Amino acid sequence: MTDAERRLWSHLSARKIAGVRFNRQFPIGQFICDFASRGAKLVIEVDGGHHALAEHEDAERTRFLESHGYRVIRFWNNDVMTNVDGVVAEIDRVLADMPSPNPSRRREGS
Repeated sequence: MTDAERRLWSHLSARKIAGVRFNRQFPIGQFICDFASRGAKLVIEVDGGHHALAEHEDAERTRFLESHGYRVIRFWNNDVMTNVDGVVAEIDRVLADMPSPNPSRRREGS
């Protein structure tokens, strides 16, 4: 993991954000995602400067992951290193805006 990935992992591990479990270096198809929550169907990618030159490949990767039901959010390494609280707040906001994967049913007869 990169320094930025390690820094973000310290905030994602042990269900620290919204009680959601994330796995690191998680394979989905032919791709290895930096962080993924299977339950929330969310992928978090932490990108270094080389991704500025790989926009087409990143777009293809995102389309593939979305076709498997995942939402993908990306952060630059620099953002994670200089504003991890803002990154965590954005992840929390995205999770709050996502539909529940297991909506509770209304009890019959109530």
